[in-house]
Amino acid sequence: MHEAPAAAVALASEAVPAGFEVHLDVFAGPFDLLLGLIAKHQLDVTEVALSQVTDEFIAHIRAHGPQLPLDTTSDFLVVAATLLDLKAARLLPAGEVEDEGDLAALEARDLLFARLLQYRAYKAAAELFAGRMAVEARRYPRAVGLEPGFTALLPEVVLALGPGELAALAAVALTPRPPAVLPTAHLHQPQVSVEEQAALLVDRLRHAGTASFRALVADCPSTAHVVARFLALLELFRDRAVAFEQVAALGELTVRWTGQDRGREP
Repeated sequence: MHEAPAAAVALASEAVPAGFEVHLDVFAGPFDLLLGLIAKHQLDVTEVALSQVTDEFIAHIRAHGPQLPLDTTSDFLVVAATLLDLKAARLLPAGEVEDEGDLAALEARDLLFARLLQYRAYKAAAELFAGRMAVEARRYPRAVGLEPGFTALLPEVVLALGPGELAALAAVALTPRPPAVLPTAHLHQPQVSVEEQAALLVDRLRHAGTASFRALVADCPSTAHVVARFLALLELFRDRAVAFEQVAALGELTVRWTGQDRGREP
């Protein structure tokens, strides 16, 4: 039911150790040739005794000893795991898969095939880095001075600063900066008393008689003081102490004192 994917076997054949041969009942020769036959469906993977292949590879490792690269062993483990998974998938019965164990085997096969693709990508990237590092290793820095023809082109270095000026610059650069202070005045504004502003307006209007609203608020230090004086004028108007005159709409507002001569008690 589940044939061994030719792409998986082809990828595995790229990672086989060089010089390793197998001797099976159905095949005898290089390991990469065995994988090629499986990929071309000329040899059934179920007829391959993977335990015998593993034993022969262990003998191959012992024969070479420490001279065998570690990545060769790692490559064989990847290939052997792929073949084992393909063989397990090939031995599944035909028909629809209903057993959860069979589904898990199929999922494991797909995951192994994805890991094999990832392995080949990492291997290609490693070969690319190795090639570039080999090329860069042949580069050497120039260890001699400039030729006389180029030396004459360099501009003459003129230092306009003496030791005193350099010391002054160093003192400025090394002087610690004062810590930054975040102003908090805008977070709290003091309250403005309407009664106090009313007393101030009474004193001014009692002596001046009339004054424009613009003149009455000209010395206000903040918007809150302008609002407080406006509210104070409304209270004075309610008490019939002042009168308002405005000739045109949105024009100049004139405030006239109509109360008693004595000042309004705060």
